[in-house]
Amino acid sequence: MALALGTIFAAPAAHADIPACTNLVQGAGVEVSGAVTTACTQGVHNDLQGCVNGLTAAGVPGGAANGACRLAANPPR
Repeated sequence: MALALGTIFAAPAAHADIPACTNLVQGAGVEVSGAVTTACTQGVHNDLQGCVNGLTAAGVPGGAANGACRLAANPPR
């Protein structure tokens, strides 16, 4: 039961990181699409390389993609 409760409490934190990622993408002048959201989700799950690859494929400049993925994986506190 503790595992189930931990999962319930951990899930909302992960979703909070996706907007931080997508906001940075928007700030770089790229429209948030399904591909961008998918890439940011990879960042939330600590797949930074997959996140960066997905964002750059969606047209996000390298530096912004890297920053957005880092935000997804390690949100500011």
